[in-house]
Amino acid sequence: MIRAEILQPVVALAIWTMVMWVWMYATRIPAMSRAKIDAAKMVGSTGASLREQLPESVSWKADNYNHLHEAPTVFYAIAITLAVIGQGDGMNALLAWIYVGLRVAHSLVQTTSNRVLVRFVLFALSSLVLMALILHASITVFDLHG
Repeated sequence: MIRAEILQPVVALAIWTMVMWVWMYATRIPAMSRAKIDAAKMVGSTGASLREQLPESVSWKADNYNHLHEAPTVFYAIAITLAVIGQGDGMNALLAWIYVGLRVAHSLVQTTSNRVLVRFVLFALSSLVLMALILHASITVFDLHG
């Protein structure tokens, strides 16, 4: 088994994604019921088609759940790469935890107040952390130690 601290934030972000899944449906299903939407009669519909019929605050949870399947997929790949190449401890593990913290903060902002500027700052910061992790992986994978 690969022993690397970086796998903890990987699992933590996966857990957070499932927390968002639960929160999304815990708000969406009751909102659909209040809007008299019969899911059994829906055919070929998407979550986007529900947006017009449900409160924005309900859609924010679904938007965030979708966002947790975008940039974080790069995080998962890079973090696992770092673990496999023996670089998943120390600074890289710390950066991974910072990334997860920023993504959780982004989720909480998006699903509650949805302040776009705050979301952007959190997203930009998490992207910079992800870039640092990618750089660290690149140095070892491409043997760029100088």
